[in-house]
Amino acid sequence: LKTTMAQAGGRHTILLVQYTNNERSRTFLDYETISRCCMGVVELYEERLRQLNPDVRGNITYELNDLFAYIDSLADISALVFDYQTQQYAPEGKDWIKDKVWQYLRKQAR
Repeated sequence: LKTTMAQAGGRHTILLVQYTNNERSRTFLDYETISRCCMGVVELYEERLRQLNPDVRGNITYELNDLFAYIDSLADISALVFDYQTQQYAPEGKDWIKDKVWQYLRKQAR
């Protein structure tokens, strides 16, 4: 029996990011699932922390509030999440992204 991505909980997600007010800072990142997209958002923040703290070796610790402040500081961030029922992408905003990242991190902590 073949399992579809929808049955496996996978929903293709395109993350749209504009880092600064400069339109040239726009980019998109492509993920097979919402969870991988959440991991990608965390990785974007951790990469930014490494850029800001180049002399720090090893792990950099931070609070969830810091991650959310980073998300809020971006000029724009949104997601397009594939809906298997309608066969369309549904747009989601910053609050949705923060909620999904929080859920993702909570699962990782278990």
